Amino acid sequence: QVQLVESGGGLVQPGGSLRLSCAASEDISGIFVMSWYRQLPGQERELVATATSDGGRSSADSVKDRFTIFRDNAKRRVDLQMNNLKPEDTAVYYCRATLPGDSWGQGTQITVSS
Repeated sequence: QVQLVESGGGLVQPGGSLRLSCAASEDISGIFVMSWYRQLPGQERELVATATSDGGRSSADSVKDRFTIFRDNAKRRVDLQMNNLKPEDTAVYYCRATLPGDSWGQGTQITVSS
């Protein structure tokens, strides 16, 4: 299965921006869905945004108009641009590759705090 490595996490003030990157170990052009999930403290993992191999993109209502997913098959990378970050965005963010197979990255911590 494809190996995924996230990077770009860290501490940011409310209203700030961060860009997360998910690097894949192999070609992702044949992977139907590349996604970003997050897990808030004490909660289950939730879907943040998806990018499909046919060009479709979607995002959760809670991050719509603030977060954008970018998929670059040539670079084997999926980025998540996060703007106007809020304290409630504090979570561990995970990259996922689905169909074929189901692979997860190890996660990267985002902390939004002043």
